[in-house]
Amino acid sequence: MKISILLPYKENFSPDYPGAVSLFVYETTKNSKFKNRITIFGNTKYKRKFNLKYLNIDLKRDIFSSQTKKYVNKFVNLEKKINSSIIEVHNRPSYIHILNKKSTKKVLTLYFHNDPLSMDGSKTITERKTLLKICYKIIFNSAWSKKRFLEGLENKFVNSNKLLIFYQSASKSNISIINKKKKWITFVGKLNRAKGYDVFAKAIKKILDKNKKWKALIIGDEKREKISLNHKNAKILGFKRHNQVINIFKKTSITVACSRWEEPFGRTSLEASANGCAVIITNKGGLPETVTDAKIMTNLNIKELTKNIQELIDDPNKRKDLQKLSIKNFYLTHQFVTNKIDEYRSEKLDLEKRFFIKKSNTSLRILHVTNFNERLDGRLFFNTGRRINNGFIRLGHSVLGFSDRDVQKYYKSFSDYKGAKTLNDKLKKTCYNYKPDLIVIGHADLISRDQINELKEDNPNTKFAQWFLDPLNKYGPDFDRNKKRILDKVDLMEASFLTTSPEALNFVKKKDNCYYIPNPSDSSFETLNNFNKSCNVDVFFALSHGVHRGKLKSGKIDDRINFLNELQSITDDVKFDIYGINKIQPIWADHYFKTIENAKMGLNLSRGKAIKYYSSDRITQIVGNGLVCLIDEKTQYKNFFSDKEMVFYKNVSDLSEKILKISRDEKLRKSIAKNGKKKYMKYFNSELVAEFIINKTLDINKNKKYFWHEK
Repeated sequence: MKISILLPYKENFSPDYPGAVSLFVYETTKNSKFKNRITIFGNTKYKRKFNLKYLNIDLKRDIFSSQTKKYVNKFVNLEKKINSSIIEVHNRPSYIHILNKKSTKKVLTLYFHNDPLSMDGSKTITERKTLLKICYKIIFNSAWSKKRFLEGLENKFVNSNKLLIFYQSASKSNISIINKKKKWITFVGKLNRAKGYDVFAKAIKKILDKNKKWKALIIGDEKREKISLNHKNAKILGFKRHNQVINIFKKTSITVACSRWEEPFGRTSLEASANGCAVIITNKGGLPETVTDAKIMTNLNIKELTKNIQELIDDPNKRKDLQKLSIKNFYLTHQFVTNKIDEYRSEKLDLEKRFFIKKSNTSLRILHVTNFNERLDGRLFFNTGRRINNGFIRLGHSVLGFSDRDVQKYYKSFSDYKGAKTLNDKLKKTCYNYKPDLIVIGHADLISRDQINELKEDNPNTKFAQWFLDPLNKYGPDFDRNKKRILDKVDLMEASFLTTSPEALNFVKKKDNCYYIPNPSDSSFETLNNFNKSCNVDVFFALSHGVHRGKLKSGKIDDRINFLNELQSITDDVKFDIYGINKIQPIWADHYFKTIENAKMGLNLSRGKAIKYYSSDRITQIVGNGLVCLIDEKTQYKNFFSDKEMVFYKNVSDLSEKILKISRDEKLRKSIAKNGKKKYMKYFNSELVAEFIINKTLDINKNKKYFWHEK
């Protein structure tokens, strides 16, 4: 787990003449918990380098080829030996494009230290969209720089998890330094018009003429522009080493950073503030973000600058208050900014935590996409989607339910006949606003592969899972259709969860990360305890021709009807209460619960041939409400329950005999029902199922054992 940092070509990683990028990389690497895992690459001509793990990329000058490409290509070759997990590129978006063409599988992070729209590789909208697709993170040194990057891009990118702001940093002085300040006014930077030096030079002459005891110190140079400043109390010191500049700031009373251009950040004002200077800045670019307390000029001219400096000279209390506040409120220390950077590294490198949910009290944001049946007025409220949803909530997570079928139905139109386009667009917008850590999809077939791929690209930290409840028996109903529904998105999921054992499905591969989950029970749904009372119905069963239809479909053939007719014909003196056949309509919601509370036994009969572990969610309603569960032994539920907890039958005649026995033995009936509910509610409840989904999807808590998973 290593990190490689690539500096801009000819960026001096040396204490003798460091650039702003080198200073930032030096300080944040020196303070990083990953310090020993980081290698810095650059092209430095000075012999003395900063005392960190550094590799110099030496290049011979060649006018016939691109030095940039040669530089990056040589970096790629050197980096192969280190084999880092993350490559961080500073201030050169063009390098990212080259690295991407090299088909690197590394995590790429880009830091912007300048205006993105002024740099090769990020000037155009297309280039910036490509960077968003390629990079794991794009880090800006100010909110202003981020806004510049987003100019012309769609709103969906504004809230992207990929875009972060990590400010520059500085060492914070002790507040006692205020008492050692001298009557110095300091200007640090290029001595050109862009930095406002022409205005400063004229304003400072007026100030020094009027205030004989004050001096001006000017640090910097400029070969391309000549702006004269001649005054006996103004000293132009030229270039100074970074530590020398800091020592001057410690003694300086007033610092001026009056840039005319839109400065992306501004190291001068940052370091001056950290060392207790009363800072005067313009409101250009990211300059206002560098300080918490300063005098900010909206108009840069000689009169305005002279006025602001003179006010601080004339009012020592105001000047001292500004100096104290500068230090007191300064927070952009090297350690603070380094911690921010290390947070993103930890998130990706997964060193100290397998995932950020490792702590049990950490709350995830979960977007649960399934059919919550809002449009059906509560008829299908008691469904598995809500049970799983309740499990997530009881675990302490923030859960946003996204009802795909309701959205589809409400928003379909002539131009969007199925409502699929609107559904996918609404999901995308919901993700941009909610920023889920985990997206769990249940039977949301109209969510497209393309949409999931886009969400994964835009939200690289978000994990995806799907659950599926319908039968997957090869000889059962809708096999080909259900198989296709599972496989459609299985490769896009971190994990898939089925109510059929994956071992029984020859189309599921190990790489698909498919796991069995039982139909979860829920303490707020399964509230009946039929084993505590006498019941006047022996066997209950309810059949439907589709939960959304809500009523029987004429001419529909169901193999269960033949089974039920034969069972009733050979089982004398037993009271059956059966719905969904012989023109007796299915029952739902409260009507369903009021009906089963009069039943001793519930028949757990699914369509098609029995297959390992598959059952519809009726098993939860039967066992969870204290009825004796009658279940085909070919489901292999004997792996979970004994004969004292469920009744297993081989065929219709065997089932008939066992129904007769239990219907005549109240003590046995109550004992089996009570034992069955106790075990089901303990091991197959919604919290455990929800926890299992989270753990397997995020690949965490691997030592946690689950009753059904180890069988």
